Amino acid sequence: MTATLITGIGSLVTNDEAHGTGPLGLLADAAVVLEDGRVAWTGPAAAAPAADTVHDAGGRAALPGFVDSHAHLVFAGDRTAEFAARMSGRPYTAGGIRTTVAATRAATDAELDAGVARLVREALRQGTTTVECKSGYGLTVEDEARALRIAARHTAETTYLGAHVVAPEYADDPAGYVDLVTGPMLDACAPHARWVDVFCERGAFDGDQARAVLTAGAARGLVPRVHANQLGPGPGVQLAVELGAASADHCTHLDDADVAALASSDTVATLLPGAEFSTRAPYPDARRLLDAGAAVALSTDCNPGSSFTTSMPFCVAVAVREMGMTPDEAVHAATAGGARALRRTDVGRIAPGARADLVLLDAPSHVHLAYRPGVPLVSAVWRGGVREL
Repeated sequence: MTATLITGIGSLVTNDEAHGTGPLGLLADAAVVLEDGRVAWTGPAAAAPAADTVHDAGGRAALPGFVDSHAHLVFAGDRTAEFAARMSGRPYTAGGIRTTVAATRAATDAELDAGVARLVREALRQGTTTVECKSGYGLTVEDEARALRIAARHTAETTYLGAHVVAPEYADDPAGYVDLVTGPMLDACAPHARWVDVFCERGAFDGDQARAVLTAGAARGLVPRVHANQLGPGPGVQLAVELGAASADHCTHLDDADVAALASSDTVATLLPGAEFSTRAPYPDARRLLDAGAAVALSTDCNPGSSFTTSMPFCVAVAVREMGMTPDEAVHAATAGGARALRRTDVGRIAPGARADLVLLDAPSHVHLAYRPGVPLVSAVWRGGVREL
């Protein structure tokens, strides 16, 4: 085994109060030892043990790799024209997904795989070391299964989203499509997925349809996640909490009962500011959720239609500027919050035993992620103890 000492860290975010101060577990003048893919030691640089290799951070800030717990990366095609039209005043609806479905079905496996690899690498350059990836742009048994097989080449966090929208072939028979999603499609996809998700929204699936999809997936060992309350009020959040979903994602339109339900549950409210930015919709009120005691994550929602970004630093900056989060809260949500939304304890923190995912910023503090929006601050990335950037 080879041990790597990263020393000279001006400010280290550990997300572990046992290893630093405050909720971020901050350590000044710190060092970290990475060994065999794990964090072996954290503490003051002056007390750091010897290691086989040494990297001097030169006073830079370090934090855990970002955990992007909501992304749609298996797709083909381009929706630039749709974005331009939306910026000219056309409202966003779920219907645009069908444009990507047609392009994705026509793409080869190699084309789809190359697209995922490109986006994962792009995200890595911006500090993301863990990413979730959904199906949902095939909407046939074969295309959904191949999407998950391709996604699994790049991440262990794969999500079956056959219930993204009703497939065009079933436009006049949505009940028949739900039967497909909960039957033959689920049979083909469950072996390649960890999670099951549903777009519980007007223009997609109502509460009863969403319940059928999620309970069928749970019966096959898949853990629920829910696209909830993005385009307007609806049953998504309540359904997510009732079924013990790992996360309710979007959470843009919440009433007091929704907020209370999230705050009293283990379901994480995953907020996706890239979607509101790209659709000119109202941003979710993170302050309201945090003050109520709900667990909050930030993710990119990377997809070709409503949030075509892989940048977690961008999402952090928008959350601070537009959603009432402090810089500390936003960084925590983008790291430990995402880990909680994926029910992971090995990522999203820098403490002994955690996976050795670490990001160095070309800045003295994590606050610069919001303070200097749009600036490429990530200067080095270790993933599983391997220097990737």
